[in-house]
Amino acid sequence: MNALDSVSRETSERLNTYAALLKKWNPRINLVARSTIDSLWSRHFVDSAQVYSLAPSYVTHWVDLGSGGGFPGLVAAILGAERANGFRTTLIESDARKSAFLRSVIRETAINATVITERIEVAPRQNADVLSARALADLTTLLSFAELHMNPDGSAIFPKGQNWRKELPEAQSKWQFDYQIDNSKTEIGPVIMSVTGVLRA
Repeated sequence: MNALDSVSRETSERLNTYAALLKKWNPRINLVARSTIDSLWSRHFVDSAQVYSLAPSYVTHWVDLGSGGGFPGLVAAILGAERANGFRTTLIESDARKSAFLRSVIRETAINATVITERIEVAPRQNADVLSARALADLTTLLSFAELHMNPDGSAIFPKGQNWRKELPEAQSKWQFDYQIDNSKTEIGPVIMSVTGVLRA
């Protein structure tokens, strides 16, 4: 059983709408690697859903950095759409064409999400409860983004490849933070790193 097996019919319809739009747009703007289209659900949707499942229950503002094709940010926005606490998502993506795709999915699925077409470093501070970023940068860089855009009491959730162990010492030399590691349920090797209490060392 994966994180998407028990979703409501409305959520399932939204996810299917998203998948259809991604397949339609991908040949033009390369939102995800073409080699992963056949395994779209396990490689991208279920992978993103497990990130969402690790978020604290109190989250009302989710911010996704370098959203690209919308993983995990759009999946989080769709899964959070039925919450009663005013859950909203902000997607920061500097590429105008990818931003247009993200807005198309938001419009077609009627979810509470906003796209900011800016570089992460210059986008308005977001005060996020949860910050996510997938395949975006090394851990040290991600923590600098967290300092900028995350609520001091918030959590950052970063899917990381097998290099995370190499990135950790450098990050710890520049930042103070607590972290938890969860193994990916979709791939052997990658992990999901949950980070709190980010302060400059």
